[in-house]
Parts: sequence; C-alpha cells; structure tokens
Amino acid sequence: MAEIWTMGETLVEIMRTEVDKPLNETALFSGPYPSGSSAIMISTVARMGHSCGIISGVGKDGFGDCMLNRLKKDGVDVSKVLVDPDGSTACAFVAYDNKGDRRYLFHWDDTPATKAVMPDVTEPSLKEAKYLHIMGCALTARLSYGWEIVKTARAMKAQGTKISFDPNVRVEHLTNPKKSKESFEIINAVLELTNLFAPGLDELKLLTGLDDVDAAVKKCFENPNLEILMMKNGDKGSKIYTRDGLVVEQGLYKVKCVDPTGAGDTSIGAFLCSLLEGKELKECAEIAAAAGALNVAAFGPMEGKISPENVQAMRDGTFQF
Repeated sequence: MAEIWTMGETLVEIMRTEVDKPLNETALFSGPYPSGSSAIMISTVARMGHSCGIISGVGKDGFGDCMLNRLKKDGVDVSKVLVDPDGSTACAFVAYDNKGDRRYLFHWDDTPATKAVMPDVTEPSLKEAKYLHIMGCALTARLSYGWEIVKTARAMKAQGTKISFDPNVRVEHLTNPKKSKESFEIINAVLELTNLFAPGLDELKLLTGLDDVDAAVKKCFENPNLEILMMKNGDKGSKIYTRDGLVVEQGLYKVKCVDPTGAGDTSIGAFLCSLLEGKELKECAEIAAAAGALNVAAFGPMEGKISPENVQAMRDGTFQF
C-alpha cells in the first residue's frame, strides 16, 4: 500500500545555465532535470519517508529513463507509469531573468505525460491510500486526461481516500476559447471532491470570482468536503485556514534562492506527510516551509536536499549549505 498517490505529469526540464538568456537566442542549456509538478511533489513525499506512487506516462526514451530512474531512486512506486514506445517524454525549456522570473517552452500537451488512464483503484496499493494529490496544470493540458484524473479521483474518494488539490493553473489553458469552458468544468469537478485545497492568492481569486480574500475563503468552505485551505502567497509565505476558524500564518525561511521551480510542489508534499504523522497545523506549516526552502536553494526542480533530518535542521537554523 502507498499512503499518497498522485496522478499528473512527469517531464524533464532543460534549463539555461545563465540568467537573461531568452529562449529566442542561441545560448547554453543544462539538463535534463527530472521535473513536473506532480513528480516533484511525490518525490518529496518519498524523501520525507512516506510510501507513495504516481500515475503518469513517459516515452520509451532517454528522457523517460531519466525520469523513472530518479523516481525509483527516491522510492516512488512507478508501476502505474505508462511507458509509451511510440511517444516522446514531455519536456520544458526554461529561461530565467535577473529578477528570478521564468519563461517556459512546454512540449507535453500531447505526450505520454497526458495519456495515462485510471488504474484499478481496488488494487491493494491504491485501495487504502490516504491521499490522492492533483495538480491543476495536469487537468487542463489535455482535456481527455483531465477527465481521466477526475474519474480516478471520484473512484478513490468513494473508497475513502482524501483528495488534495493544488490548482497550479496555466493561464493559457483557461483563456483559450476552445478549452476554457471545459477546463473550468474539470477544475470544478475536482474542487467538489477536495479535502485539502492549496491555491496561490491569484488562483484563489480566479476560481472563486472574488477579490476579497476572506470572502473567497468563506466561499471555498461552502464545499462540505473541504477541511483545510493552504493559501500560498509568494514571498509572504502561506496562510492556512480550517473549517472551524483556525488560521495559521507561516513565513519563509531565509535562504539564497538558486532556483524557485518546485518550491510550492515540495511544500505541499511535506505538508501532506506532516498531516499523516498527526502533527499540529503550525508544525505542518513549518515543515512545509522548510522543505520549500531546501528546494529553492539548489539548481534543478527536484534537487533540494530533502529529508526529515535536513528539514528539521532548517527549522532549527543548523542546516549547512
């Protein structure tokens, strides 16, 4: 049995070696680095010592080997990953400017990363899962895959698995006239099932249609399934709300930011692990923030030195970079 599963994208990133080298100019890249928001999250869960698995897809190629080898090394169950001999593993090219902002060129909307189907959720490895985590970008890249994720979430929810949801929306998917209506339908179908909701501030406003944060949070809790809302607020840290009115605010740990990619995905993975361990909400928030800090301190979206010992050292102020 795996305690936490995710269904979403796996991809590799090929990254500029220097800042201010836009993607329309000739310059050097480094990589491939294992990535994908779902993969980053589930890798964190494994490195934090919890059993976990991913439902996804890769091509039968070198990039696919790179992705699978890394997940296996971390301890992730990849038995539900489609290895497609006729498809190429998804990838993203990434460039940074001197302010830390990123520009992406994705090649994954019609790759094996969006072609996995619902597994047999009655199998022992899935039947007693505690959480299924879903990322919004995986829901909207290819709409048929989004509905496959919804189908999986509904089936696992019916067996008692809780659903955690990070909307992590790609705005271009929601503004495309041909896709936006159905994209929102898919997102709302997941929201109805969600026990733990982890939006960014802008996503919270977008998905509720409200600019007032308190009103938006209140609207979210109209969903009877929702237990915890973890609002990610960039360099201000996070603010966590519960149905009974508890609010926990958590700042960031001060580190030199080498690569911001994957900070939120890492944080939610560590947060879920802490919840499973029965820790108080404030401690869960601290652990999530510490894991996120370790991740941004390394170059590459999954290269932070994540472990329970290192997370504790970050909280104590004793971690040695």
